[in-house]
Amino acid sequence: MPKVEIVSNENGPNLVMVDGKVSMALCRCGHSSHKPMCDGTHRSVGFRADKAQLKVID
Repeated sequence: MPKVEIVSNENGPNLVMVDGKVSMALCRCGHSSHKPMCDGTHRSVGFRADKAQLKVID
């Protein structure tokens, strides 16, 4: 079974990590033109949020 983690980067997107590698970056700021994927817009809109981590356990 692969190890899956979701890491919310400080002031950035939610990163879905599978076996330690980034699988996808999901928008947290709500301004992406490619929702649900992050397109980097969080930088230009001044999005601020704390870092958080969720580990999925069998």
